[in-house]
Amino acid sequence: MAEHNKSNSKHHANKHPGRDKPAAKAEPARPFRFRDALEGLGPGLITGASDDDPSGIGTYSQAGAQLGYGIGWTMLLTFPLMAAIQEISARVGRVTGHGISGNVRQHYSSGLLNLVVTLLFIANTINIGADLGAMADASKLLIGGHSIVYVLLFGVISVVAQIFLDYKRYVSVLKWLTLSLFAYVAALAFAKVSWGEALAGILVPRLTWSLDYFTTIVAILGTTISPYLFFWQASQEAEDQRVDATKRPLIEKHYGARAEFSRIRADTIIGMAFSNLIALSIIVTAAATLHAAGKTDIQTSAEAAEALRPIAGAFAEVIFALGIVGTGLLAIPVLTGATAYAVGEGRRWPVGLARKPKEAAAFYAVLALSAGIGIALNFTPINPISALYWSAVINGVLAVPVMVLLMFMARRRDVMGTFVVKGPLFWLGWLSTSAMVLSVLAMGMGFFAGN
Repeated sequence: MAEHNKSNSKHHANKHPGRDKPAAKAEPARPFRFRDALEGLGPGLITGASDDDPSGIGTYSQAGAQLGYGIGWTMLLTFPLMAAIQEISARVGRVTGHGISGNVRQHYSSGLLNLVVTLLFIANTINIGADLGAMADASKLLIGGHSIVYVLLFGVISVVAQIFLDYKRYVSVLKWLTLSLFAYVAALAFAKVSWGEALAGILVPRLTWSLDYFTTIVAILGTTISPYLFFWQASQEAEDQRVDATKRPLIEKHYGARAEFSRIRADTIIGMAFSNLIALSIIVTAAATLHAAGKTDIQTSAEAAEALRPIAGAFAEVIFALGIVGTGLLAIPVLTGATAYAVGEGRRWPVGLARKPKEAAAFYAVLALSAGIGIALNFTPINPISALYWSAVINGVLAVPVMVLLMFMARRRDVMGTFVVKGPLFWLGWLSTSAMVLSVLAMGMGFFAGN
């Protein structure tokens, strides 16, 4: 108490420094540095960048190869939808101090929690396996060797880095890995793009009433609005509060809420804009090269890289393949981390990448198990394209109840207190949820029509 009074006295004594001594000169403004700008961004940037994982790159490449420039408008459509749902996820984590799974555990039935977590574990693990396979194929294109060696190498590196690297250093590494996505902007330089057609494809939606066309739109929606991204960003906002002693959940400490929400919005918008810019670059590159050359049967990101060689040159292929490896190294930790957070919070375990392995052994065990099964999938005869398809189906089905739950949580005062989500953000969140419902219905119709 005495210390507190001394602190207050000192504060009041210095309240008007000009009366006692001249005010200190303001420090000169620091010059802009890219490193400072990157460090100022948080979970939103990593979440957005990890959305362009190798399997996502395969989807965008396939869309551009099959449908050309005319599918580019989907990136304008998905940007506000994904930005809204990710911002709501981040707000839930920042306000409550818990991720989505932790909040579902507290406010909903255990049966619903177990169903959501189980589906997320399955979808993420399949996605990890597919991403590792794509990274291995890309590495084989670059330097030769056996794919399975690269699968093991990348899988082990991702797990070891998450368990043993200091949290702040690890997050910094993930941020720097986002730069690998600029490979796809660079690849545009090697493609003979018809910019008039590309711009028309982005700004003017042109619908083709065919099953393939709508299946591709469903795939793009499912790739850009994925449940693991909701879980990851919410959990990272909660994690930052555990790491930073000056932060508390906003529901407990209201001070500074406006600044925190502004930070979350800026971080999320930048991250999602970056994600969609890269996705659009991939679509345009594939349209200008593969579609223009009549190569419309591209199935994976590695196939897209290989197909670029005779059309855009070996250097473009190298850039594309390097981007696949870099984005995979970014996405796999997000996939395994989102799985571990969801399971751990649901089971009331100590969770967090900032914790030492002994402090959160079960959390890290789930993380390693998810990666391990993903690695093992590459030793089986399971077709990677089939695995990606079923992963997309599970992700699409899972996204709907998670988004509905998220929207209800965001309006519950027993969850969010005075910080319930409302206004345009709330309605944009429901619009995003409705779009996902329609995509799942379309996916189901396409599946039965295909059969």
